Amino acid sequence: MSDPEAAVLTAPAKPSATPVRPEFSSGPCAKRPGWTAEAVAARAFLGRSHRAAKPKAQLKDAIERTARVLGVPAGYRVGIVPASDTGAFEMAMWSMLGARPVDMLVWESFGQGWATDATKQLKLADARVLTAPYGELPDLAQVRRDADVCFTWNGTTSGARVPNGDWIADDREGLTFCDATSAAFAQDLPWAKLDVTTFSWQKAMGGEGGHGILILSPRAVERLETFTPPRPLPKIFRLTKGGKLIDGVFAGETINTPSMLCVADAVDALEWMEKLGGLEATRARADANFTAIQEWVDATAWVENLVADPAARSNTSVCLKIVDPAIAALDEAAQRDFVKKLVKLLETEGVAYDIAGYRDAPPGLRVWCGTTVDTADVAALGPWLDWAFASARA
Repeated sequence: MSDPEAAVLTAPAKPSATPVRPEFSSGPCAKRPGWTAEAVAARAFLGRSHRAAKPKAQLKDAIERTARVLGVPAGYRVGIVPASDTGAFEMAMWSMLGARPVDMLVWESFGQGWATDATKQLKLADARVLTAPYGELPDLAQVRRDADVCFTWNGTTSGARVPNGDWIADDREGLTFCDATSAAFAQDLPWAKLDVTTFSWQKAMGGEGGHGILILSPRAVERLETFTPPRPLPKIFRLTKGGKLIDGVFAGETINTPSMLCVADAVDALEWMEKLGGLEATRARADANFTAIQEWVDATAWVENLVADPAARSNTSVCLKIVDPAIAALDEAAQRDFVKKLVKLLETEGVAYDIAGYRDAPPGLRVWCGTTVDTADVAALGPWLDWAFASARA
C-alpha cells in the first residue's frame, strides 16, 4: 500500500507507461478501438432523406442489431427515439405512468430526476420515493408488487448498480421502467424482469448523443394500447395512434429526423460488438476493466470505491472517493478544489480526460470502464493517479 504521508515528502516520478487512449469520460464515452471518422462517414447516408429506402433500411438494421446483440426476446419492440436516454425514459413515463401506483428508486442524480418528474411534473397521486445515499442502494424489498417501479439499473453518477433482478417479482402487477443507459452491453439485463428499458448510444457503445433506444415488453405495449394518460403529450412522446402502437417507430420510421451520421456510427459500434463475440464478449471487456481499476484501488491507501458493497459496484461508471485523512478532513468546497487540481494535472499530461466525479455526487473521481475502453489503458492509469494525487497534495 502507498504511504500518503511519504507522498508529501517525495512525489513519485511520472510513470513511463501512458494510456494509449486517455478518454475515460462517462458520457460521451470512448469510441471503439480502431474507430475512424472516415469509415463511419463512408457508410453514412448524408444529405439523404431518412425515409428513403436505403437510409430507412440502415435505421432498421441498427434496431435489429441492437436486439440481436442484447439478446432481446422475440415479442419485445426496439425503437430509436429522440433526445437520448432522457428522451426515451421521459417518453415512457409521460405515456404510461398513472395507471397504477409507482415506486421511484433514487440513489443517484438521474434517478432523482425521474422522481422529481413523477412527483412535481406528472404529479402522480400515489408516487412513493425510496432513496439511498450515493454509493448505496435503497431497500429493494420495499418495492410494491402491484405498483410500477422506475429505477436506474446502473447509477452512472454514483457507481452503484442493482446486483440482479431477483427483487423484481415474476408475478408483478405493475411495470418495471429501467434506465439502463450505462448498463446496456456491459451488464446482465434479465429481460423477463424488464418492461420498459432505455439507453443511449453514447455510453457503452461509444456512440454519439441525441438518440435514445426504447425497448418495450408485450406488457408495456398492452399498457400503451389500453391506458390513456390524463395529460397532453408532445408529438415526440406519442407512441400510439388510435389506441394502437405506432409500429413504424420500431421498424426504422423515427418520430423526428435522426442524424444519419450518428446512425452509421451506431451500426459501426454494433458490428464491432458482434465481431468480438456479442454480449458475452462486451460484458467480459467491462468486467476486465473494472477488475484492473479495483485491484489498483485495493492496493492504494488514499482512495476507495464509493460503493462499499462489492456486489453493488458498477463495472462501467466506477466512482472513487479520496480517503486520505488530510484531504477527507477538508470541507466539501476544498475537497472539490483538490479534485479539480488532480484531474487538471492528468489532463495536462494527456493521460486521462474528464474523470472528476459528477457535479451532484460527493467529491471524488469517476472512471469509465465500459466495453470500448482497453484494459491496458485502465491498468496504465493507476500509477498516473498516484502521481497526480501526490503532486496535488504536495
